[in-house]
Amino acid sequence: MSTTTAEKHPFQAEIRQLLEIVIHSLYTDHEIFVRELISNAADATEKLKFLQTSGAEIYQPDAPLKITVATDDQAKTITFTDSGLGMTHDELIENLGTIAHSGSKAFLEQLKARGANSGEANLIGQFGVGFYSAFMVAEKVTVYSRSHQPNEQGWIWTSDGQTGYEIEPAGDLERGTKMVLQLRDEEYAQASRVEGIIKRYSNFVQFPIELNGTVVNTVQALWTKSKSEVTDADYEDFYKYIGHDSEAPLYRLHFAADAPLSIRALLFAPARNFELISLSRGEPEVHLYCRKVLIQQKAKGLLPEWLRFLRGVVDSEDLPLNISRETMQDSALLRKLNEVLTKRVLKWLDEEAKADPAKYDTFFREHGHCLKEGVATDYTHREAVAKLLRFESSQTEAGKSTSLTEYVTRMPSDQTEIYYLLASSRESAEASPYFEVFREKNYEVLFLTHGHDEFVMDHLGNFDGKRLVAAEKADLKLDKEASGLTEDEGKALAGFIKDSLADRVGEVRVSKRLVGSPAVVIESNTGLTTSMRRMMKMMRREGEDFPDAKPDLEINPDHAMLVRLEKIRHGDAALAGEVSAQIFDNALVAAGLLEDPRAMLQRLNGLLEKLLAKDSPTAG
Repeated sequence: MSTTTAEKHPFQAEIRQLLEIVIHSLYTDHEIFVRELISNAADATEKLKFLQTSGAEIYQPDAPLKITVATDDQAKTITFTDSGLGMTHDELIENLGTIAHSGSKAFLEQLKARGANSGEANLIGQFGVGFYSAFMVAEKVTVYSRSHQPNEQGWIWTSDGQTGYEIEPAGDLERGTKMVLQLRDEEYAQASRVEGIIKRYSNFVQFPIELNGTVVNTVQALWTKSKSEVTDADYEDFYKYIGHDSEAPLYRLHFAADAPLSIRALLFAPARNFELISLSRGEPEVHLYCRKVLIQQKAKGLLPEWLRFLRGVVDSEDLPLNISRETMQDSALLRKLNEVLTKRVLKWLDEEAKADPAKYDTFFREHGHCLKEGVATDYTHREAVAKLLRFESSQTEAGKSTSLTEYVTRMPSDQTEIYYLLASSRESAEASPYFEVFREKNYEVLFLTHGHDEFVMDHLGNFDGKRLVAAEKADLKLDKEASGLTEDEGKALAGFIKDSLADRVGEVRVSKRLVGSPAVVIESNTGLTTSMRRMMKMMRREGEDFPDAKPDLEINPDHAMLVRLEKIRHGDAALAGEVSAQIFDNALVAAGLLEDPRAMLQRLNGLLEKLLAKDSPTAG
């Protein structure tokens, strides 16, 4: 540079201090400088494109609109070039010599003053400090710029980012701006390293980005297009790129909204849930963009955690980004964005479920556990998420599912509660003693086959104004005439069994709901069900005491075993006591509550020996 023609401009003391903050504290990751400089180049090119469409006179009007990046690992340089607006002498001082002056903001203000819609110029920059991120990695920055105005000339701006900058006239330059960074080390002069950064942050910038002569941003920002412009193949290719998946997605949601927030989104539901494959909790897979520039990868807080199975992109122009574009300042706005997106996703899934129930069943088998988590953790959207749950029931075919909404429409007029039963399988549920009264009364019961389902129901509590009740907690009775023990005999036998079991049982009473089973255990007034107690026992730490409330026992006065037991207790109380204990243990086994079967097996073997001895030909 010629020292006789160069203008020297020192940085003021406060400017130097602010520059120190920008270089060393503003950005958490130095590679961000690539994104910032490409974003600035895209802004300048977008402004030029807008002026061209408005009929303004432009220098070199036929120059292609593109951004080029060149690396030189030998010279340790990286160069960014755009064919955008370019800058005059005064604009170089104003835009590059003044920290936090935003050319983009000024441009929007000019458009507003002219009565134009500022949204017509799709600008990324909001703050005007992104340029200085170059000094995080460069010991010297040289800017060559030629304004789009026909009567202007080119200029060279140079600075080491410490004391000040110099400006001098340049020879004949192409329209636009070229920035040459003399790097401190060669990391960012490696083409492969820079290509990865461009594809991560700037892959969807609207202008071609050439790296050493090859266009690297080849994937289109489909979310900015109209759905009529995008084919199924385009969607599938985009999903496989953004979702890192080899299979086509099961569902997709492509929507745009301007109120209450400006949102462009393209979301996908994968065909498989990767948590079920990896056996580990997944991370959010929806990325946050602002005007097609990546702001936050795997954005946390953008959607509730229970929607973490979704993959895709959300782009909003309303984001009040902090000065480095790395995080959002307005948490209230983020919550609003979360709320708008969540409601739209819930509506979308509900529409898909109604349109093709069989396909939705496939979706629910993969991602249903996430929706159940939503019911248990998201009070705001609990009822809406609950509409998306699916279960088998006593009135569906095996392998078919139903919704809570459908269940309610089938309820007879005398039924006021929604009933559910937790079992290991449909077959186990149908054979459960807890189900017998419902079969007789023709009340539908939802079959829950996953251990956490009952906790989901407990958190939901009510649906459509109907209380959700575990089958064993239902206060239902059968209206039938006794065919076995009389009322007095039943009470007497219950008292005998209670005395025989001593402190192992709470209450023993005659059941009004058993049909084919001899007895059933019912949790005493703990608020738990037997399945909840079973799960809590499994989850306790080794050696940890469990507050083990004694279960109650209900006996079936019409069952042949109990009728026979009432007779033999008068002649052989010891044998009747053993049988009572066995009936109780059998009921515990059916409920999954018998932890140590050794005593039961020993007693059962003894009873079998007595039975065989009685029937033996040699028995006297």
